[in-house]
Amino acid sequence: MKFYVVAGEKSGDKQGALLMRELLSRRPDIEFLGLGGSRMHEVAPQGVEDWTEQAAVIGVVEVLRHARFFLRKLREMEERIVSDQPDALLLIDYPGFNQRLAERIRRRCPSTKLIWFIAPMVWAWHKSRVPKLARILDLMLCTFPFEKNIFEKAGLRAEFVGHPLADDIMARRRSDQRDPHVVGLFPGSRVREIERHFPVFLEVVKEIRLRHPDWKIEISASSPKLEDMMRALARRSGVEPESLDIRCGNYHDIMDRAYAALVTSGTATLEAALHDLPFALVYKVAWGTYLLGRILLRIRFIGMVNILADAPVTRELIQHDFNLANCMTELERLMDPAQRKKTLQGMRNAVTGLAKQGGSASRAADAVLSLF
Repeated sequence: MKFYVVAGEKSGDKQGALLMRELLSRRPDIEFLGLGGSRMHEVAPQGVEDWTEQAAVIGVVEVLRHARFFLRKLREMEERIVSDQPDALLLIDYPGFNQRLAERIRRRCPSTKLIWFIAPMVWAWHKSRVPKLARILDLMLCTFPFEKNIFEKAGLRAEFVGHPLADDIMARRRSDQRDPHVVGLFPGSRVREIERHFPVFLEVVKEIRLRHPDWKIEISASSPKLEDMMRALARRSGVEPESLDIRCGNYHDIMDRAYAALVTSGTATLEAALHDLPFALVYKVAWGTYLLGRILLRIRFIGMVNILADAPVTRELIQHDFNLANCMTELERLMDPAQRKKTLQGMRNAVTGLAKQGGSASRAADAVLSLF
């Protein structure tokens, strides 16, 4: 069997690799080709190209700046898939690129099964895309329970396979590490996120040192490159870079230790909730992206914990609301044991049920092969 796979970010690369391994454990004859990251490349070194450094661009304005690159990759993948006529095209998250590719392949490769793992959040941005996806795809693998009903109503076969983060974190988290004096800061995993978020975090660091000298601040860096960037920004802002406790690599350790946190919007907020870490969500984007988002967004919240709860369990500090005063107010509230307990209970209620027996990758692999 020949499967093409496409993932565009580190989180998708990780889940794509797990799914590929599960598929190979059931069907060792599957040949994987396509685009992914280092982990997917490791599973299929001859067939999967690591392109995540170039592909991990976020925001409408930012994507437009790189439009020529993405269009070239889109045409290249289309022609490769049409030439090979594979058994399946497995799309992993990354909706902006993957939906366009799926539309082209459906027209030109009618016998190829089109499967999407980690359903795109079209219910948040543009519900009219749901019936369009139903016409294009053969199977949607959902990671949130409410998504299955949304896609099935449109006539698309859908399976709730559980959320891969729940599998991962429930197996690794350490409940005995919590320190009531530690504050965690998670500025993001992209260069643009560091540029926009870390200057505010540096203001928070200065204020905490003045008002709460007994608090310990631990900062997550997803790579040595981003750690160096943070230290350079600190130097320019008058903070001694050597005085910052920046932890590069395993941010899950910080999530197990911290008592409260500021977390950049995205996968990390769900991870924090699964780690039992109360947090405030923060985010800044280019103003053009922000204004367009205000027009297009069809839901009340952008954080998945709040979406699942359908209530403001965690504070969302977006754009101009992401400032020193609001950050300090939320941290001081969450560092108070009584307030923290209330937020923690709301988070737990929201994420209950995301883990499924057997694990999401295993259940997803079974669902994929059931098409054949």
